[in-house]
Amino acid sequence: MSTDVDHASEKAGFSCLMVEDDLAFAALVTQIVREQGGQPTHCKTLAEARAVTAHRTFDLILLDNHLPDGKAYDFFDQLSRRNPDAPIIMITGLPALSEAIALTRNGLFDYLTKPVETDVLIACLRRARLRMRQPGNRDSDLAAFGNSAAMRGLLQQLGQAARHPAATVLFTGESGAGKDIAARMLHRLTFGDRATETPYVALNCAAVPGEMFEAELFGAERGAYTGADKRRQGLVASAQGGTLFLDEIAEVPMASQAKLLRFLEGREFRPLGGTVSENFTGRFVAATNKSLHAEVAAGKFREDLLYRIEVFTIEIPSLRQRHEDIPELAEHLLKHLANKYGRQTLLLRAEDLAALQGYSFPGNVRELRNILERGLLRTPDESRWLSLDLAWLKVSEPRPPIIASPVTASTVPTVAILDDALPTDRASLSPLEAQEYRMIRTALREVNGGIRRAAAKVGLSPQALLRRLEKWPELRTGEK
Repeated sequence: MSTDVDHASEKAGFSCLMVEDDLAFAALVTQIVREQGGQPTHCKTLAEARAVTAHRTFDLILLDNHLPDGKAYDFFDQLSRRNPDAPIIMITGLPALSEAIALTRNGLFDYLTKPVETDVLIACLRRARLRMRQPGNRDSDLAAFGNSAAMRGLLQQLGQAARHPAATVLFTGESGAGKDIAARMLHRLTFGDRATETPYVALNCAAVPGEMFEAELFGAERGAYTGADKRRQGLVASAQGGTLFLDEIAEVPMASQAKLLRFLEGREFRPLGGTVSENFTGRFVAATNKSLHAEVAAGKFREDLLYRIEVFTIEIPSLRQRHEDIPELAEHLLKHLANKYGRQTLLLRAEDLAALQGYSFPGNVRELRNILERGLLRTPDESRWLSLDLAWLKVSEPRPPIIASPVTASTVPTVAILDDALPTDRASLSPLEAQEYRMIRTALREVNGGIRRAAAKVGLSPQALLRRLEKWPELRTGEK
């Protein structure tokens, strides 16, 4: 039967079902899941997995497709219905294009082929963890999408910080890069399944008048100041046991910085006009788009406060530092915007995507969202292609659209034309069709046009391949 391989992990952030008959690979995945804060349950057969999932659900599911007693492909629908919020990742040594396409259309999170590089698997699990069990509006997660080196580094740092909930974290980076989003991600990684039930309190320091900052943060007793006709609870008290996030901390008035320093040193606070101090048991997180060292040099920020804040510093990469994430990020932004306005999800033309990837984005993710939203509002209802006017863009480094890896069908951006070698009259293919077109073309070339051998290579029946060739007759002759 199945075994819980991490009984001691009672405080794990997520539960993970792993259905895998390769014990060496299962041991590797078990170690990675544990390092990510998860509690893995290992099943070696479909029968074991069916028995386990009959009486419990999981936050994340990893499936090997070919198992001793059948194919996980046939078990996918049951798993998906039973665990509707769980990302499901299929990892197989015998990939089949037709199955990858079908599963992706039915909600598969990712489809990887063995051998899987450890870094790729870790990055996939981190992306899955960020998306699991997040009900409702997910717009706040949108800047997290991507698998660039910069994004992988950010996720690694967030994971490290999450393991030390008492440590003060400072996010730095340009305006619009997603510092507030990173703070929410850190909150979820820190508290796991309890994140939605644990307070997360944010304050934009630039939006609070200087004379009201102390009362806003620490609260105030009745009569503490003119107009205080009742007791006011401060944000620190509201964040007890959770996360207190101060955005634009460089804007805290000098007069209030000393009180903020005392709060951070002793983790105690007292409402304005009060006589009794309380202990703060949550995590303190701050963010700034300014250099606090420069602010100290200019006499606008206390040096001792800087040292209290600058404990675990994480820099949020700008969008131009991770331009390769733009296809996936744009895809999810367009999905969110389509839902917001009751529209079908629109596709980006290859030339528009290339222009966006070459743009410097001084406004970062916030600016990308604005560009896409303006484009959606001007696109006719009957069109499936986003109408963008990008003539004003100053493209600093033109780059071609990102080409998706052929072994990860579910990571293909639905906003990009996948292969710039596609013939012009095939430019309107959907991303999955483009992936299929390219793989069939490659297979036919490798076997010199043999239908049966090409079909076997891409996981289709000969009849199914012939139907594709009726749609794409140029593939028969090897034409581009």
